Amino acid sequence: MIKNLGQSDSILNQFIAEIRDNVIQSDSMRFRYNLERISEIFAYEISKTLIYEKREIITPLGSAEVPVLKEYPVIIPVLRAGLPMHKGFVNFFDKSSSAFISAYRKVEKNEKFVIKVEYVSSPDLTGKIVILADPMLATGSSIVSVYKELITHGKPEHFHIASIIASVEGVDLIKKSLPDKEVTLWVGAIDDELTAKAYIVPGLGDAGDLAFGYKI
Repeated sequence: MIKNLGQSDSILNQFIAEIRDNVIQSDSMRFRYNLERISEIFAYEISKTLIYEKREIITPLGSAEVPVLKEYPVIIPVLRAGLPMHKGFVNFFDKSSSAFISAYRKVEKNEKFVIKVEYVSSPDLTGKIVILADPMLATGSSIVSVYKELITHGKPEHFHIASIIASVEGVDLIKKSLPDKEVTLWVGAIDDELTAKAYIVPGLGDAGDLAFGYKI
């Protein structure tokens, strides 16, 4: 299931415009803050799909019956670019558990690359609602690899993938490789092209570098 939140006019597209803008994005603090704000919008939209239960809340003047979350999702950022998104999600899901996973591209001698999952710290995911946060969905290979690694920590009830900018190729791989009824992909925009080095065009560049500085 694909949810493209950028297809309808909202303030979300203002923030996406700013993270794409090659002048505005040079301010790394603003770039991180925009990733956080976008993730808060994603969190609100995902919250509409979760299960609620009515609870009696005592006020200074009486009581009110209010629907509240029955269970909070587990929030999992893909390091390092996913960290500002993690902050946005936990701003809304403030009682959530978290897991952390590191994945990166390893370039082979023939200049092709493979995805390496290097680090995982996760609670038991059995029966949980999981939100996986990664700003960019390029080829989709890293998300598929991360998904396969995470389900070794327990099979979630449902898996939400939140990527701000995706490519057509990446979306197609997710649709082909992951179970449709158990996975929802949330995106802010879908771009048509990938470069030979698998960067999204027009995209926005390297989200990790823009957020935290260039890596060695």
